[in-house]
Amino acid sequence: MSGLTEFGRFSEPALLILVSLAEGPKHGYAMQDDIAALAGDRPGPGTLYGAIRRLEEQGFIQALPERERRKPYQLTDSGRAALQAELARMRAVSTAGLRRLALS
Repeated sequence: MSGLTEFGRFSEPALLILVSLAEGPKHGYAMQDDIAALAGDRPGPGTLYGAIRRLEEQGFIQALPERERRKPYQLTDSGRAALQAELARMRAVSTAGLRRLALS
């Protein structure tokens, strides 16, 4: 399974999109709102849709039929697995970092 590391500088937007879609399908504008609430920063359309395109190419998300001129996306099983793996990796790094800070 490929992870998010191959997304390079787009790994954070990709991660935030996957986290947003873990709650259920959303269209681009709804993802922007959700990401802004989660991370305190709203991704621009170029960043958002560039990451969406790469996530689709990797099979991590898929487009659903348009509704009211909006195109929603949802996580795939491989997207859910990639998100779980990345969050577990981040938890391990965070736990180690917090433990080391407590020692200093």
